[in-house]
Amino acid sequence: MDLDSKKILKTLNPRKIWVPVVLGLGIVVYLFFSDPDITVDKLNLVFDATLLPIFLAILVFSCRFVGYVFRIKSITNNELTWTSSLYVIILWEFASAVTPSVVGGTAVAVFILWKEGIKPGKALGFVLLTAIFDNMFFVLAAPLTLILGIENVFPAVTDSSALLGNSMNLLFFLSYGLITIYTFIMAFALLINPRLFKWILIKITSIKILKRWQYAAYERGTEMILASDQLKGMGNKFWLYLSLSTIFIWSSRYFLLNFLMVSFTKISIGEHVFIFGKQIILWVVMLISPTPGSSGAAEYFFPFFFEENLGDYTLIVNLLWRLFTYYPYLLLGAIFLPRWIKRVFFHAGKIND
Repeated sequence: MDLDSKKILKTLNPRKIWVPVVLGLGIVVYLFFSDPDITVDKLNLVFDATLLPIFLAILVFSCRFVGYVFRIKSITNNELTWTSSLYVIILWEFASAVTPSVVGGTAVAVFILWKEGIKPGKALGFVLLTAIFDNMFFVLAAPLTLILGIENVFPAVTDSSALLGNSMNLLFFLSYGLITIYTFIMAFALLINPRLFKWILIKITSIKILKRWQYAAYERGTEMILASDQLKGMGNKFWLYLSLSTIFIWSSRYFLLNFLMVSFTKISIGEHVFIFGKQIILWVVMLISPTPGSSGAAEYFFPFFFEENLGDYTLIVNLLWRLFTYYPYLLLGAIFLPRWIKRVFFHAGKIND
């Protein structure tokens, strides 16, 4: 894996935050002006919010962040300090926010862990493992949402002019299929037989048309073997912490929207389950977005899923939802990145490569 400092820091450039911000807010402005039922006066509906659910939304946001920090510290067997874990999560989330969801921030996360004292092989193993468990949450939860009888989880779009809205089912199954295939391939390569995975990569790239990628395939296969070796001998406590913390992290993320919606409208227990399930479907669709951090795509698809629950409050909750789940990491990354660079590259007056 290429851990070139210049390339990684170029990806982490704080100036990149303007791209997702413009995309996200641009879609919101488009939704505002394209809907004749939305007026400036309706924006005053934000003052209808009940404060207790807003406070609970802030609480679950904080819990999710703490869950991330706890997970990375626990799976590295406490090799990271709490301060290091904090920096890792903030910058990892920042990298994910400024790169397309389909690309993710794997290389950046490995680089950050490496600079915090984790060997590259171990760092790659930990990053891939968390990615596998995060994806597995969707792979298992999405069909469970459908099997449990949550009807009409896909939004019914009657406006034929709604771009991509009528293709939601197709987008979901395409995204779900790609995520599932990727997750099981990575799980097999990392946890079951990395040497067979390497052999397959080399064989595939031995085909004449793919020959130019054979060396890269060899490197990726070797890296997978090294990463897999780092995870051998992990006890039950390790896997229990990883599983429970992953469930906690993503459940906290989804409950945040539930609380935001409750602050504006009454929602029954059954509707809460329904909304939770819708978020899983929406998130799977967002994962194949080509935009940084799914900016624009998230804001665009939100009304399709939740307008029937929110009515006139849809645009306001849409903005608050992204304000809580996305923009904080852009801000935190821009603040903490310079401090982290000074911390890991400049120590005691010396430059560390």
